[in-house]
Amino acid sequence: MGAAARSALASAGRAANEAVSLVVFVLLDALEVLLCVVYKVADYVAEGAWRPCYCSRSAPAAAAAGATGKIVVSERGGSKVVSMLSATKLHLEDISDTLYARPSVLACASAAASGHSGASARRPAGVAVHSAIVQMLRGKIGAGDGKHRPYPSPRWSDCHCANCNPADTGRLFVHVEAPEGGGAPEEDVLFIHGFISSSGFWTETVPPHVSPSARSRRRLFAVDLLGFGRSPKPADSLYTLREHVEMIERSVIERHGVRSFHIVAHSLGSILALALAVKYPAAVRSLTLVAPPYFSVPRCDAGTQYVLRTVAPRRVWPPIAFGASVACWYEHLSRTVSIVLCKHHRLWELAFRVSTLYRVRTYLMDGFFCHTHIASWHTLHNIICGSAGKIDKCLEVVRDQLTCDVTVYHGGDDELLPVQCSHAVKAKVPRAQVRVIDGKDHVTIVVGRQKDLARELEEIWDRRR
Repeated sequence: MGAAARSALASAGRAANEAVSLVVFVLLDALEVLLCVVYKVADYVAEGAWRPCYCSRSAPAAAAAGATGKIVVSERGGSKVVSMLSATKLHLEDISDTLYARPSVLACASAAASGHSGASARRPAGVAVHSAIVQMLRGKIGAGDGKHRPYPSPRWSDCHCANCNPADTGRLFVHVEAPEGGGAPEEDVLFIHGFISSSGFWTETVPPHVSPSARSRRRLFAVDLLGFGRSPKPADSLYTLREHVEMIERSVIERHGVRSFHIVAHSLGSILALALAVKYPAAVRSLTLVAPPYFSVPRCDAGTQYVLRTVAPRRVWPPIAFGASVACWYEHLSRTVSIVLCKHHRLWELAFRVSTLYRVRTYLMDGFFCHTHIASWHTLHNIICGSAGKIDKCLEVVRDQLTCDVTVYHGGDDELLPVQCSHAVKAKVPRAQVRVIDGKDHVTIVVGRQKDLARELEEIWDRRR
């Protein structure tokens, strides 16, 4: 087949993909409206109260404050802060507008035809506090005012098993491997997993292949992030970058007296790794990012909306793009998926084990299923989409103020986050070493090459001794 024929075929395929995608996502937009009503009724019946969602438009902060009489927006150190009853503080910069500014397919098409951005048309003027955020803050402190009941956790649509609901709700689940013989470690290593995953992504892959000599000098930590795995999943949390980082501090750095450490992070965990490195510049010995979700945002575009459209392009092909689009754009549809998969995860795990005659390890499935919709929805928007601009600042600090080694791994066949993400990190931090592994995707960049990765990580750690 000639080059012209291949080009024509590719163009036809793209056109077909766009046409089918338009129809499918228009139908999903309609389904989302229906599900919004269904879940409002279901929440009221199951929990005795209407629960907030992000379908409605946000209200200006002043209006929200006047309506509740309990919200104050103030300027502190250059940050806008929402205070409620002087007990709860929320930095507005932590909240991504993609939570509530997600125009429908037809609205985007109409805006494009008229030459206006669909996102800017929906975005309220001035400082905004969305009504769903206000109600979440009410629920967080509602036990004391007698009017607003705190959210039940777990909610009716979440799993109620002991693994998903730990007794200790103030700290993350942390897997710790101390040096054999009880010797004092010279330094530590912190492994951070990615989106809808768990510590098992690391503990079942890399640490088992770390050499005895490397183990004798280091403690290895792997955390379940807030809202995932066996860590707490509070229904009133907004799962912001600040909350995630503070929980890691409390659960690992402060609790275990960590002073000098390396960080190894996958995907979404790379954003948390950068935030930790900036907060502890003297303590971080090396920074290893695997498939980091970093996008260089054009100056003329709204950062959060650009990342949303890039990560979730609302296309039916490839399948991973379709899955990401459903997760990012549709609050109630993604909640339905969470109910089907996560609320009944024990049944799915058992069925998989039986169907494979217990020959296949299920740690990836375990991590994928053990989260709640509240956790995944807010983490997805407030960390991945909301990190636009924040990662730039973190990378600038890493470049200008830190001296630690920076190594970036990326799979050459990664269809979720393109290799350009890692090259963009290199452009921002010139000393970063980028290693593109051909034939590997977003998961197999680690799973399947854990022996090689363990050996390479040891070389990185030893360079900073």
